[in-house]
Amino acid sequence: MERFDPIWVLGCMSGTSMDGVDCAAILTDGIEVLDFGGSASVKFTPEDRKVIGGALGMWPGDNAEALAKAAEVVLLRHLHAITSYPGKIDLIGFHGQTINHDPEHGRTFQLGDGAALARATGVKTVWDFRSDDMEQGGEGAPLVPFFHFSCAKKLAVKEPIAFLNLGGIGNVTWVNPTARDPQDHGALLAFDTGPASALIDDFMRARLGQDYDKDGALAAQGVADTVVVARFLDHPYFSTMPPKSLDRNSFGVLLDHVAGMSDADGAATLTAASVGSVVRSVSLLPTEPSRWLVCGGGRLNKTIMSGLRSGLGVQVDLIESVGLDGGLLEAQAFGYLAVRRLRGLPTSAPDTTGCRRPVSGGRISEPI
Repeated sequence: MERFDPIWVLGCMSGTSMDGVDCAAILTDGIEVLDFGGSASVKFTPEDRKVIGGALGMWPGDNAEALAKAAEVVLLRHLHAITSYPGKIDLIGFHGQTINHDPEHGRTFQLGDGAALARATGVKTVWDFRSDDMEQGGEGAPLVPFFHFSCAKKLAVKEPIAFLNLGGIGNVTWVNPTARDPQDHGALLAFDTGPASALIDDFMRARLGQDYDKDGALAAQGVADTVVVARFLDHPYFSTMPPKSLDRNSFGVLLDHVAGMSDADGAATLTAASVGSVVRSVSLLPTEPSRWLVCGGGRLNKTIMSGLRSGLGVQVDLIESVGLDGGLLEAQAFGYLAVRRLRGLPTSAPDTTGCRRPVSGGRISEPI
């Protein structure tokens, strides 16, 4: 393979939890992660979330004014985060903000103009990571597994391990550390597990005006409705073999089922549903992981973590236990994928998204 010197790339992520923009730097050649750099984050204001939330579920052309306002917020907040990062960067990986995701019909929509971002920052930018995968029959998600594979190699793990990202939607990556390349059959299996924090956050904002259930404290005070949770887990999605992925609001109807409950019981029921969906995922993995490493905002919910440790029955740890940053891992992942795209290396494969062949996805925009 042609020599490619490692470069510093700033990955940017604005997830389905809609809490803000995270940017994180890594030094990588697109295969190995050589070093981790600094980071910068910008929180969305309540008005930002209202504007972006007003565009959720739309497709291009649905409501030009609403989409334009949301796109402006996404671009400005990313610019704020990127320009506040003090380090040197050679490349930007820009995920954008997912507004709609419909893998059944081969459609996905992330707000964010990478060409405009490149012009504004003066830095080459890779963006629109999902479209190429979907054009090849893939789900377009999850895309972080190739980075998880690199992390597993860096950690020198010897047995199959699971990376669990608990953002708005949960996703799991099963890694076979004996595999040589992430695109090889049997190296990875990845899919969305179900709602993680999104519905809990929506519930907390509607009921109490709070952005999230801090530490899972409210859920810990309540009693989950086991009938509601069982019906939720009976949905065909949870027994469907991967590849598979979800939109942020795929299970929004669950909020209707907790509408008549107390605050604590509603939070407990939504939390139990999130935990239960992860536990159900084990039966779909090639082998039971020796350990689960948990990242994303949901890892800070102690009630979720307690439920996972009880339900999974194996070692479940915060990803910080192995020296990685669970709040920045997705941003780092899109920086890593940006370098892979620059090199023409695959960013997804049949075992991660169901694409027909390994795909190197993303558009490259020069700062012209």
